Amino acid sequence: MNDPFKQATANRKVLTAGEDAAGRLDSFLTDALSGEFSRNRIKALIEQGAVSVNGKPVNEPKKKVQPGDVFEIDLPEPEDPEPKGENIPLDVLYEDSDLIVLCKPAGLVVHPGAGNWTGTLVNALIHHCGSSLSGIGGVKRPGIVHRLDKETSGVMVVAKNDAAHRHLSDQFADHGRTGPLERAYRAVVWGRPRQLKGTIDAPLGRAGDRTKRAVKREDSDDAREAITHYEVVERYLEKPDGTSLASTIECHLETGRTHQIRVHMAHIGHPLIGDPEYGAAFRTKANLLPEAAKTVVNQFHRQALHAFMLQFEHPSTGETMHFEAPMPADMAALIDALRSGE
Repeated sequence: MNDPFKQATANRKVLTAGEDAAGRLDSFLTDALSGEFSRNRIKALIEQGAVSVNGKPVNEPKKKVQPGDVFEIDLPEPEDPEPKGENIPLDVLYEDSDLIVLCKPAGLVVHPGAGNWTGTLVNALIHHCGSSLSGIGGVKRPGIVHRLDKETSGVMVVAKNDAAHRHLSDQFADHGRTGPLERAYRAVVWGRPRQLKGTIDAPLGRAGDRTKRAVKREDSDDAREAITHYEVVERYLEKPDGTSLASTIECHLETGRTHQIRVHMAHIGHPLIGDPEYGAAFRTKANLLPEAAKTVVNQFHRQALHAFMLQFEHPSTGETMHFEAPMPADMAALIDALRSGE
């Protein structure tokens, strides 16, 4: 099939499937576009109604392709690769000429990417800090030395110059093994770990897609060391046998892998309440809760995870900087509901 697309307009392509066409629509179009867009992006375009098959809009990425099908794809305008400043409020805990420490709310993406080109923490930082962030650590991630998942709240530090960026990046790469860097999280999980205090040492790697992670064998090609230290700090609806329906745990990271706490807690059988990726199988646990707590849990639609503490060495003064952020309102309400159910 030689150059199967015909340009209908500047932002539309038309394709007629060949005799050997087969498979899912999203996979077929991804291959036909020769990597111009990722499969996830193609899937999103289909779900948004930007693809028609034989003159009819479709929104099912898994629709089977048939020989002779005619596809029309409305392509998005090219994105500006350089993020712009946006007046998004920031909860600033500390700021000087080298760095800014803030509390990121749940729901805020850290840096621009596919599907989130605006409305990110980076856009807010560019507006707040002005040109001082330009180019530090890369155009799309200026000043960023670590990140939190979109739906994870908590303390972050951002560099405001190249020297601070290098110094802070080195500390995070070292994971606090030779310096004062320390990160601590609070999470609300289903059940109660058998050991009230322990260490989870389980390598992580990709779980078949671009974003999800899973525990891997040490000899797997993409396995990366991942170590989480945890301690149960509060138990809810405890039973006579010592088990609990839910617990708040505190986690300290020895490594900083994507989704590390979420995957590790699910791995030992105690996923985070509200986690859509790693805790979906536990949703029915809410039926065991008293009615008021059940309602709050069922309405909690993010992983119950908050980065409450961050400690690091100041890149210029060498001083140990320690910051804590209080539990966000939604997690505080979740914990109150679990407490009141007892």
